[in-house]
Amino acid sequence: MDKKRIQLPQIKRQNDLPLVLNKQEVRELLNAPKYLKHRLILGMLYGCGLRSYELCNLLQSDVDFERKTVFVKKQKGKADRYVPLSTHLVRGLKRYFATENPVKYVFNSQVTKDGVVQPLTTVGIQWVIKESRSKVNTQKKFTTHTLRHSYATHLLEDGMNIMCLKELLGHARIETTIVYLQVSNSGSSVKFSPLDTLFAR
Repeated sequence: MDKKRIQLPQIKRQNDLPLVLNKQEVRELLNAPKYLKHRLILGMLYGCGLRSYELCNLLQSDVDFERKTVFVKKQKGKADRYVPLSTHLVRGLKRYFATENPVKYVFNSQVTKDGVVQPLTTVGIQWVIKESRSKVNTQKKFTTHTLRHSYATHLLEDGMNIMCLKELLGHARIETTIVYLQVSNSGSSVKFSPLDTLFAR
């Protein structure tokens, strides 16, 4: 008797699934800040799926309005990647650049040392999130990285395939991206309650 078995690679299951905002919560968050700069910071985090440090280091030269792309340079051993830039962000950034005249970086810090241009800091981003959080009608205790989780989940729910999402997120391993399949409610894995069909005729 042949006892050979096909061994499938095991995917390490992540016990703590990421917290995700729904689209209404994201809309409320993006509209919460008073200043255009702060709305754009939140918009770039969600609309491009950027990590905080990636947004801080983003140069104006990395943004291509004509191609509607953002070039994200590799950091911490990760690969370079291009992500799409929403028409909404194109319009907002053009207006922001024209009125605020940031230097070198897309977003400058308010404090400069000896006249040297300083980029936005992760602490600055956290402050924007903290100031805006109370204006969102939700009980969720979300953080800056929640916007990246929401970006990934919403793209899957809007029909993007997992391999394309992996490239946009800049993940080295597909296992890191697969966690979003457990969170999303889309495609062949749409989840529903049996109560939804119990009384259906």
